Amino acid sequence: MKVGIVGLGLIGGSLAKAYRQAGGWQVLAADTDRSVLQFAQVDGVVDGELTRDNAAQCDLLLIAVYPQAAIRWLEDMAPHLKPDNLVIDCCGTKRAVCEAGFRLAEQYGFTYAGGHPMAGTQFSGYAHSRADLFRGAPMVVVPRRFDDIQLLIRIQEAMKPAGFRGISVSTAEEHDRVIAFTSQLAHVVSNAFIKSPTAGSHRGVSAGSYRDLTRVAWLNPDMWTPLFLENAGHLTQEIDWLLKELGRYRQAIAQGDADGLRALLDEGRRCKEEIDGVNQ
Repeated sequence: MKVGIVGLGLIGGSLAKAYRQAGGWQVLAADTDRSVLQFAQVDGVVDGELTRDNAAQCDLLLIAVYPQAAIRWLEDMAPHLKPDNLVIDCCGTKRAVCEAGFRLAEQYGFTYAGGHPMAGTQFSGYAHSRADLFRGAPMVVVPRRFDDIQLLIRIQEAMKPAGFRGISVSTAEEHDRVIAFTSQLAHVVSNAFIKSPTAGSHRGVSAGSYRDLTRVAWLNPDMWTPLFLENAGHLTQEIDWLLKELGRYRQAIAQGDADGLRALLDEGRRCKEEIDGVNQ
């Protein structure tokens, strides 16, 4: 079996390492930074460069770059692909890349689905990639048709080496709506929170809450800027909702309204319990 991976950052590098570790797969890769590609080859993770000439030989092609770069790669490579090529992008937003992917797949006859591996760290780049990054994590899949069971089975089998817990199926629109809350808003809040003038004094008086809330403040701005902007409609709605809620807390605290503040805190506790369960 042969897998082609576009982009050897945290996600692409981890996929390459997972498929190499699984055995039975030849790994081809492409990266705009040739030194990264060469290092991955010296590292024994990548067997060779993914090119126009050999992409059609791959059983699976995984695109792990920014959405606009993924679209450009698809547009450039689509005429060289064949019907038995399974192409899955791993981008953090889905609407733009899926629209292009579905259109090109129909035009040129290869098989395409959108995807989003739901795992990562606050770090980026091949140096931080690891074979077990996706072990036990969910994989979101955006197929053209929800009733294409054979495609979903094929994707599940093809992605087994990565170690995903399973796949969940979504539309591109629903994925982007939900990810604005579950991932993007968390990164915005963390990144803004750490800018407090008090932050420099945290050592010695901070523990788990500080670590949890600030972990993703250490983000890759080159990656998150286009993701935020491509999902601006959904993300700004989430930010507006948060600002409204924070305003309620601020008002209760500023006015010394103990009953109102307690009600707000209890409301948040109950929401967490109802959504995630008592022990989560």
